[in-house]
Amino acid sequence: MISERKNNIRVFRSVEEMNNTLANLLAEIAEKSVRENGRFLLCLSGGNTPKSFYKLLSANQYRDIIPWNKTFVFWVDERCVPMNYESNNAHMASEYLFKKIDIPAANIFPIKVNLTPSGAAENYEQMLKDFFGKNQPVFDIILLGLGENGHTASLFPDTPVLFEKSHWVKEVFVEELQMYRITMTAPIINKARNIFILITGKEKSGILRTVFTVPDKPQKYPVQLIKPENGEIIWFADSKAASKLLNIHPEA
Repeated sequence: MISERKNNIRVFRSVEEMNNTLANLLAEIAEKSVRENGRFLLCLSGGNTPKSFYKLLSANQYRDIIPWNKTFVFWVDERCVPMNYESNNAHMASEYLFKKIDIPAANIFPIKVNLTPSGAAENYEQMLKDFFGKNQPVFDIILLGLGENGHTASLFPDTPVLFEKSHWVKEVFVEELQMYRITMTAPIINKARNIFILITGKEKSGILRTVFTVPDKPQKYPVQLIKPENGEIIWFADSKAASKLLNIHPEA
């Protein structure tokens, strides 16, 4: 898997270049998905990295060319904090993106964290089943990040949710954060047609090198669980995040 990961990374000189490339790719996939299937299914995560990307998507050139009226948005994970908190993933996306574009409110499916953690997970799994019917969800794009401890979505090291196979969505208590989170499980994430992992900043350089160079230890580095069944995975990194990777150079 190490060589495969290296073949699937794109390194950029700046976050701006990375975001522009990603936005263009997202627009292409959205147009193709609507043309072929009548809708575009997008699944988001949180953290600081996507903020500038959301701002770019709300700018004129993308606000007008992405078929937002046929775009349906879900979340791969959520913090169990009130829905109006800045740290709530859906709130952040709303503030930086949805309030600035013309997307129907009925097309947005946040995780209801006003319920208990287990209730929120059960509710979201049922919401997915209601939307997708009998089939497991297959998203056109899932956007993920990478934590300094190797987590992605809310799949944290040494947590029981890592190898969950019976549920699509599950609650997890993250000991190091003293917080409950809700997360899609790895088998559901891996159904996606395209998985894009965004990594920026020098503080991520160590963990990025680790997950690219050590044998798979997904219990310790959960991002190594992300292996799409029939789709494509691309790692998008700025040059600071990729600075400790050998033989990889920024795109011109």
